[in-house]
Amino acid sequence: SDVMFVVGREQQKVFAHRCVLACRCQAFRGMLSQAPAGSQDSSSSVPPQGPFILGNVQPEVFLAVIEFLYTNSVTLNSHIVLEVLTSSVEYGLQDLCKLCVKFIKDTLSVEQVCEALQAAVTYGQVDLQQHCLAFIEGCTAAVVRTQGFCELSDVVLARVLRSDRLAVDELDLVQAVREWAHVSSAVLERPVPEVAALPVRELRLPLLAPSELVTLESCNQQDLLIPVENIAAAWRAHALRRGSGVPSRLCRPRRGTRPRDHHRHLEPHAK
Repeated sequence: SDVMFVVGREQQKVFAHRCVLACRCQAFRGMLSQAPAGSQDSSSSVPPQGPFILGNVQPEVFLAVIEFLYTNSVTLNSHIVLEVLTSSVEYGLQDLCKLCVKFIKDTLSVEQVCEALQAAVTYGQVDLQQHCLAFIEGCTAAVVRTQGFCELSDVVLARVLRSDRLAVDELDLVQAVREWAHVSSAVLERPVPEVAALPVRELRLPLLAPSELVTLESCNQQDLLIPVENIAAAWRAHALRRGSGVPSRLCRPRRGTRPRDHHRHLEPHAK
């Protein structure tokens, strides 16, 4: 070897060949053409041997990238695949990115799907986004109880909530969003109504029965999760026996919505 990396908090030494890294990856080519920090001769035409300090990446993740650069294949597992995906994007390795996406799709689980969806949105992986959303639609009730669900961004959660095919009742979905909002509020140190403003717009309150709306109003007094005007619009839909003034998407039952007597009045074409 003629180049060395010191990787992660463990400061694991990883040895490699400069010519392989440089010809396989433009990002490494740029890195290896610069003298390492502290070098006395940054203008030297001789490429440096390192060490190059990579403190923000796990050794197992970096070794997976190195394996791909040498062999055009990679050994993945569910513990590192999302971080390898991140590295593949950072290093501009499209073929490695495709291998990561395939592995994620083949091994997707209830516990990991939300994290995978968040990564897919972050890195613009449309096919993976669709795959993750379809998975969530198939087992929504289990997914909303995972830690990953509480770690979704507001934008990604709102995207999930727009689906008509979520297999969960709206009342359970409201509770899941409330729990998500409290976690996000604590992490971001911002008020619950502020962090939840975007996802709350996608809750279909007109689907709830009057007794459920009463309970919802009582809970809402404690954290102000849902704007008063949203609850008022749901009451108005009940009073007028139709979804007047409420966006039609918010009156449409989802796949997992439990039937309630008033739903027949909320149908878009009901007279």
